[in-house]
Amino acid sequence: MDTDAFIAVHRPQWERLQQLTRSRALDAAGIDELLSLYQETSTHLSTVRSTNPDPALISRLSLLVHRARLRITGARIPLWKHARNFFWEDLPSTLYEARWTVALSAGLFLLAAVVSGLYFGLDSTARAMVVPEADQRKLVEQDFVSYYFQGEASGFAAQVWTNNAWITVQAVVFGVTGFWPVVMLLQNGLNVGLSAGVMGAHGGLGTFFVYILPHGLLEITSVLVGAGAGLRTFWAWVRPGQMPRLWALSHAARALVTVAIGLVPVLLVSGFIEGFVTPSSLPPALRIAIGAAAWIAFLVFMLGRGRQVHRAGVTGDLSEELVGARVATAG
Repeated sequence: MDTDAFIAVHRPQWERLQQLTRSRALDAAGIDELLSLYQETSTHLSTVRSTNPDPALISRLSLLVHRARLRITGARIPLWKHARNFFWEDLPSTLYEARWTVALSAGLFLLAAVVSGLYFGLDSTARAMVVPEADQRKLVEQDFVSYYFQGEASGFAAQVWTNNAWITVQAVVFGVTGFWPVVMLLQNGLNVGLSAGVMGAHGGLGTFFVYILPHGLLEITSVLVGAGAGLRTFWAWVRPGQMPRLWALSHAARALVTVAIGLVPVLLVSGFIEGFVTPSSLPPALRIAIGAAAWIAFLVFMLGRGRQVHRAGVTGDLSEELVGARVATAG
């Protein structure tokens, strides 16, 4: 099929359909014409998809047909239902799709943290080269705990939330490079390991875990999810599979936006725990239990609910009418 000739022949019908879908008031003749043009354009879309799958033309006709369908049916989805679908279906499905790159991110972070912690915890010379002995004792005896008692709890929680959100946004935005998330993960892992090594060398390892675990489980997981989503975008660019590279990258980028928005309330919960639970007078076991409960709830949401909706066919992407059909191509 000659695409240019096909467009030239049917363009007047498409333009007329577009005018009718934008018209605020239609009489009986206008409604009949709208229905007729909608059916014809739907046929044109099917023809293009089956004979000459041009992505730009498919996208244009898909959007036109979608708008005409809404004009005919008068369908309007309430805002609350959009929010519900986003957080209960799209977000968990997108998180579940990124599970392997999130696992890779967790592996990099844990490797850096464990190696750093053991190295600096067991080697006093290496530890002293990075943190002087006087600063080590000050960290163990004062600075590490006093950090969680800065000012009002609400202000501290807000500060922690914005800081963690900024770190996560960096992982998300620069994830397509494939370089920045890895550097960020290794850097944060080394820092956590260094703190654990210093605290452990001076008998403060218990204090370290009491003040890290309540909020750290959820906070670090959120950062790992952001980094994993960023790496998934990079992988879609390197290995697009059967889809055109630009299409695969677009899908991954839209999923990235979903993850970035979805992590905002998760980081808010983490900041609340760090501001109100971590420095509280509650028993250490209870503080850790609260943090662990929030962490497990997030994992169940990501892996349990995510697996459920993913198997049901929810992709977390925009509808085909809005982004166009996916055309399988080689290379």
